[in-house]
Amino acid sequence: MANIKSAKKRINQTNRRSEINKSRRSQIRSGIKNLHSLILNKKKEESRKKFLSIESALSKAVSKGIFKKNTASRVISRLSGKLKKISQ
Repeated sequence: MANIKSAKKRINQTNRRSEINKSRRSQIRSGIKNLHSLILNKKKEESRKKFLSIESALSKAVSKGIFKKNTASRVISRLSGKLKKISQ
């Protein structure tokens, strides 16, 4: 356990940020799963709207350091490919 006041504060800040990051990561992953189910059911319009919201959320997560840039790009690319298949 930290003895210095600033170290104790940093521990609290780290714990708080970890919880926030975990929550955001979970929301994005849940959104991706929902999008997969929409794509399987071939709901084009709903899938497109959900994809746009997930893309935005992933971009924000990258800027906040929750996901790495390449990871988000890969996920977006794969999702857009699946979305393109049902749009044809």
